[in-house]
Amino acid sequence: MAKKIVVLGAAESGVGAAILAQKQGFDVFVSDFSRIKDFYKEELEKRNILWEECNHNEDIILSADEVIKSPGIPNDAPIILKVKEKNIPVISEIEFAGRYTNAKMICITGSNGKTTTTSLIYHIFKMAGMNVGLAGNIGSSLAWQVAEKDFDYYVIELSSFQLDNMYEFKADIAVLMNITPDHLDRYDHCMQNYVDAKMRVVQNQTADDAFVFWNDDPIIQAELKKYGLKATLYPFAEDKAAELAAYTEEGTLYFDRPYAFNMEQESLALTGKHNLYNSMAAGISANIAGIKNETIREALQTFKGVEHRLERVARVNGVDYINDSKATNVNSCWYALQSMPVKTILILGGKDKGNDYTEIADLVREKCSGLVYLGLHNEKLHGFFDCFGLPVADVQSMHDAVQAAYKMAKPGEIVLLSPCCASFDLFNSYEDRGDQFKKCVRAL
Repeated sequence: MAKKIVVLGAAESGVGAAILAQKQGFDVFVSDFSRIKDFYKEELEKRNILWEECNHNEDIILSADEVIKSPGIPNDAPIILKVKEKNIPVISEIEFAGRYTNAKMICITGSNGKTTTTSLIYHIFKMAGMNVGLAGNIGSSLAWQVAEKDFDYYVIELSSFQLDNMYEFKADIAVLMNITPDHLDRYDHCMQNYVDAKMRVVQNQTADDAFVFWNDDPIIQAELKKYGLKATLYPFAEDKAAELAAYTEEGTLYFDRPYAFNMEQESLALTGKHNLYNSMAAGISANIAGIKNETIREALQTFKGVEHRLERVARVNGVDYINDSKATNVNSCWYALQSMPVKTILILGGKDKGNDYTEIADLVREKCSGLVYLGLHNEKLHGFFDCFGLPVADVQSMHDAVQAAYKMAKPGEIVLLSPCCASFDLFNSYEDRGDQFKKCVRAL
């Protein structure tokens, strides 16, 4: 009798897992407590995979041999707690997919910068002519690709939620950009729980593997002391120090290991300190994979950037509008503000995840000439920022946010959407939030 797999969640991750499970001969059932999008229903239907929506049939679910959980479902969701009571293993789609491929895995995580770094590594690999797939938080489901394609490499962006339910999976190259407070509402408001999730990216690594990380992150440094890592370490930082794999000196970006080369810092396609780190991490990863220095250099000079991450939208009456909707935590907003060259009207707010705005307080005082609070519940923002004495607007739609910023901004200034918060109070996603911002700006 075939082993029974239940997949909880029927979006990209869950449907991909179901397709791979069916291909591997499992008895598969897909359950989603919300409504399933028509596209995914059609994919399940044409493969005769059983599914349900707006419900969890506990009799079927609790008879599973193994449950694959979509990352958006919290570990303390009622159905997950019941599954665990039955001692049924709960794993992620990434964990499941890793069992059925021998491809090399380049895995990127971090509180900030992981999407840009993942996209940049993928760009370098594609330019090098590598047979590579893009998966995880961006790109297509890893399981779906494993089921239907045959890549030699996968470049995978991993959230802490995906890492939570990964156990045997191993990264050949693990990249950790940074660790700052984020998603604490999912981690019992305990920073160490979140840190532990991020550090899972290095689990199971051997002496044949590589760990690429930002050397100046104090949390990473503290965690390294706890782990007897076998992987080769490739730290990077802005300022030259012993043992660094990448650093800058007098306007030149140096890659020292495993193969040495350099390039002018100003030739990088992406600007700002945060993007310097992203470029370093990507360049080191490609270097480890044996990609030619000339190709890495050219790719770092030609990359176009990531939508919703410091994306220039338009200039209206001498004011630049920048979409940084992907800034869903305070540290990400810090990087955005830090890179602003002129006075800025900051649009922030949304679903607070236990944010501490102290980190951006000095930059708001220095850089901002006005604040627009965009959210259903802006009391915390009022309580923290109103005493700064800046002009403030309180809005509950993107149209009103853009109009308020338009009225505040003077020629030569910037309007920056960098919300610090999740989008789910007013929008379907950070992409929806960014798209609405762009539409409203272009309508000015």
